[in-house]
Formats: sequence, structure tokens, C-alpha cells
Amino acid sequence: MRIYLGIVLSFAAVAPGQPQAAQAPAAALPSTDSRVSQGGAGKTILLWTVGAPGAQGDEDIDKPTLTVFLPVAPNAAKTGVVVAPGGGYQHLAMEKEGYAFAGWLNERGVAAFVLKYRLGPKYHHPIELGDAQRAIRMVRAHAAEYGVAEDHVGMWGSSAGGHLAATAGTHFDAGNPDAADPVERKGSRPDFLILSYPVITLEEPWAHGGSGEFLLGENPDPAIVENLSNETQVTKETPPTFLFATTDDKTVPVLNSVMFYESLVKAEVPAEMHLFQHGAHGAGLAAANPQLSGWPDLLIKWMRERGYASPAP
Repeated sequence: MRIYLGIVLSFAAVAPGQPQAAQAPAAALPSTDSRVSQGGAGKTILLWTVGAPGAQGDEDIDKPTLTVFLPVAPNAAKTGVVVAPGGGYQHLAMEKEGYAFAGWLNERGVAAFVLKYRLGPKYHHPIELGDAQRAIRMVRAHAAEYGVAEDHVGMWGSSAGGHLAATAGTHFDAGNPDAADPVERKGSRPDFLILSYPVITLEEPWAHGGSGEFLLGENPDPAIVENLSNETQVTKETPPTFLFATTDDKTVPVLNSVMFYESLVKAEVPAEMHLFQHGAHGAGLAAANPQLSGWPDLLIKWMRERGYASPAP
């Protein structure tokens, strides 16, 4: 695939019809604390009430959570988005790529759920994926409580959080109908993906080495590296995807996004990609950057076209 440098590059694959909304009953969720950010008041909930699977302690870093941000305006599209901040699988950019995104979604009538997932070097795969899958199941299990539809639950990830979101979109299951925990009965497949300057591959020469090392540790099994290089895992069941990146990103090579987009097109998965020539890694919403500040407008347009956000007023 030839990439032309200069003005914005945009690509889109054809999108099929929209899914129908459906809701499920919900039970009360255990809260741990509350916080206020751009999106308004958010209640933070534990993903597991009695110790997360694989937990190696009882500190904050051992407890994956979701912080819930519900819009004031009616969520007519009944959409919820699990937001996975980046940070190279060693820290989390919670404000810039978590709470700020939640506020942006809320302003457009979309519910948001900011995920605090476990990190390396203490935790390695499959812990991070398990946290992401649990977050998606949790939103579905309590969809009615949040005013969202079970088939309108997407995931937005940036940088290493984009890798986690892409992994959730290529490694999922339909849930365990016999599970005693009602959350585990729900499927873990996101209904759509939003990937901001994502890490996609863990294989050279286009890998972001730090993300791979903190996710897998030193000298990982080559089979696991391939399995988590998500451009190799796309199928026709991979969710519709929106990608945004910059060509001169010095941290995560832009070909991560390009390779994933190419795989989506080959699998006939609806996809749209916007590449800008200039822009440093970790731009977030880029409100102060005139070269990039328009990218969220492209995202909300895509969400509205697919029925994941209400039409513009």
C-alpha cells in the first residue's frame, strides 16, 4: 500500500447496515470511590469485587476498575464506550486519554467507561486482555442501568491502549452461559473500535519495543508475539474500526495503523482511517494543535453514520 505524504490521508471501507438496539436488566454495582473530571461526576467500580484473577497483591495497582461517565443529554443512540488510556503498558495517561475522552463522548450524548487495567512489569499477558474483556462484559451486564444497548458497546484505545483495544477486537468470546457470575455470561467482543495512534504489531521492524516488553516480559514465546500482533489476527468478525494516526509519529510507527487497516479491508470489515502528515505521538484530542484538532470531528461523523451517536443538533 502506497502512502502519500502531505495533506490528510483518509480511507474508508464500505459499511453495512446498523445493528438493532437491545437492553438487559442490571444489578447494582460495587463502588470504590468517586471522582470529578471533564465528563462530570464518575463513580469508580471494581471489575471484580473479591480479588481480580491473577492478582499479586491488594494494592491499587492490583485492582482493575472502571470509572463511569454518563452524559447529561439523552443517549439516544444508547452507546457506551470503554476507554483504554495508553502508556506503554507501564503507566496510564488517565487524564489526556481517559477522562478527557470521556468528557468529549459525554458532550455528544455517549456514555463512557474509563478502564484502569493492570500493567507491567508486575503483570503480563493475558492479565491486561482479561481486564479489557471483563470491562466490556461489565458494561453489557449493566446496560439498562447505564442507558446503553448491549450491541452498542465499543472500545477506544490510544497507543498501547490501542493495542489492548485491538486485541479485544481480535481475541474475544461469546461468554459462558453457565457461569455463576452473570457478568461472565456476556460476550467480550466490542461492537466497534476507535484506535488513536495505536500499537498494533509486536513484531519488528514496526513494533514499539517498550509496549511489547512490558506486556510480555523479556524473551517472549514467538508464537505469543505473533498472536498479539493484531494485524495477523483480523477476521470478518473483527468489529468496524476507526483509526487515526500521524505519519511522522516518532514513537509508534504509522505503519501499525496502516497494516491493521489493510487487514480489515482484506477481511471486508468496515473501516475508516485518517492519517495526518505531522503530529507528535500522544496527541489526545489535540484541541491546541491546529493541524490535528479536526480529527475528533471525523470520529463523531463516523460514529453518527454508523448509528453509534445521535445526529448533530
